[in-house]
Amino acid sequence: MLGILVNMEKFSKIKGIAAPMLSSDGNQFSMMINIDTDMIIPKQFLKTIKRTGLGKSLFHEMRYDFEGNEIESFILNKDIYRDSKIILAGNNFGCGSSREHAPWALLDFGIRVIIAPSFADIFYNNCFKNGILPIQLSEKLIKEISESALKGNELQVSLSDQIINCDNKEFSFEIDPSNKNFLMEGLDDIGLTLKDTNLIDSYEKDADNNLPWYTL
Repeated sequence: MLGILVNMEKFSKIKGIAAPMLSSDGNQFSMMINIDTDMIIPKQFLKTIKRTGLGKSLFHEMRYDFEGNEIESFILNKDIYRDSKIILAGNNFGCGSSREHAPWALLDFGIRVIIAPSFADIFYNNCFKNGILPIQLSEKLIKEISESALKGNELQVSLSDQIINCDNKEFSFEIDPSNKNFLMEGLDDIGLTLKDTNLIDSYEKDADNNLPWYTL
């Protein structure tokens, strides 16, 4: 049998208050853009190859001051958003280096959905392989959802229907069917491969006879 299956929680519906990543320019509805992977999880925390334990360092330089104290103004340090499973952000989320520790840190913190107008390609694909749903919506709709979130209103994301419910309104989103399947079934690349374990075992048995020069 090949590899080790990473068990991921199957994605169905997520409901809760979203955390808007707001810029610091004084405009409460200006979303932070170009949130790169070093901002998500700074380089000094990349020494581990484990997927757990990184959540406490998520957005470290924005969450904590130089003495390690929480910065009260940061969105995820506010009581109402501490347990948010959904992040709202601006364009180009996840840009920078391709470190997979970034989705690991987000997931370990509890983030299951990121809604932004655009994502860096590698980060976007890494999200699906780590149990996170990245959703692309227009800046206008994200602003509308952010206004609702700042009032403390919940929203619900349904992956099966590809619908976001907010303030009795529905917003649809697009997603590649294969990526949707990854999340719905709770699979990563290894898990998808291991669904065909019987075929792998059969090949290995045949290889003993058909490929005598090949040793497993």
